[in-house]
Amino acid sequence: MPRWRVTQKEVAERAGVAQATVSLVLNGGRDKVALETAERIEAAIAELGYQPNRFAQALRTQRTHVIACVVPDLTNPFYPALVVEVQKVARAAGYEVITIDTEGRLSNEEQVVLAAQRGRFDGIVGVFFNLGVGNLQQLSKVGVPVVRIEASRKAGGPLPIDDLFIDNVAAARALTCHLIDVGHRRITMIAAPGGPQRVRVQGYLEAMATIGVEPAVVEAANFTLEAGRQVGTWMATAGRLPSAIVAANDLMAIGVMQSLMAGGISIPNDVSVAGFDDILASALVTPSLTTVAQFQDKLGARAAERLLERLANENADPGQAEEMPFELVIRASVAPPGNGRGTTEQGRNS
Repeated sequence: MPRWRVTQKEVAERAGVAQATVSLVLNGGRDKVALETAERIEAAIAELGYQPNRFAQALRTQRTHVIACVVPDLTNPFYPALVVEVQKVARAAGYEVITIDTEGRLSNEEQVVLAAQRGRFDGIVGVFFNLGVGNLQQLSKVGVPVVRIEASRKAGGPLPIDDLFIDNVAAARALTCHLIDVGHRRITMIAAPGGPQRVRVQGYLEAMATIGVEPAVVEAANFTLEAGRQVGTWMATAGRLPSAIVAANDLMAIGVMQSLMAGGISIPNDVSVAGFDDILASALVTPSLTTVAQFQDKLGARAAERLLERLANENADPGQAEEMPFELVIRASVAPPGNGRGTTEQGRNS
């Protein structure tokens, strides 16, 4: 009769260790045993094809060994690479990952928190557009750690809620200053409600203040390709073309480029365009898009590592904040202003 499951006892015998040591490694305690011992156990697991009994583990440890990875829009190309890295790191430690697309809605984010309070997840990692620390504090009372990926600078706090953040103010300021350094003065910012809009607009405003030029912020419907197209069409037909455009994400930037070029406007000869996020498509469009890289794969991996550290040690220490890097990616969509169609009238504030 075929055997259904390899046991921990068999793994222990193959590795030449006690069964308790195997259990320790499988339950997040790899750093508590000698490196050589851990490697022997992992080799035995691979050779025997051992699969942990998650149901039995949950009954015994009151843990599900499931992590929730929360994102506001899984169709946005920024997030899949982040999710994949969370999964890789979590699975290597014996955790499964459920990815939840909240659509950026408050009610959906609240459902994630409620599910965690009811024991559905051992921890949460990801992006919250609507819930702040006050909304998440109930999770600390039931031992569910949270690692947030944030768009603005954080400083940590008393709750076991860790933050990874990109200084989006500095990044947007640097991107706008690049356009200024190239020679542009009539620069319009395209943003959208929610998410990183506030901090990215702030960086743009700070850069524009350094040259004493009145800023112009146009608000799109959302952070999508189609919303960018709509703004681009409006700018072209209304005669509101600046010499350069900074979009708050790459999807909007690409949408703007598509609509302007469809109207016979050359990029970058008539209008320079820059985006934000460095999604894969930004290097593939023509002309290739100047943007800001946030290294979402590194964000995902580091966020998962921080969460697993807390889970392994049942750590309820105060939350820590960690700044992650960004980098300007200079491509062909930006050039010095010439004799193109950009007018002296800035885009309307809205």
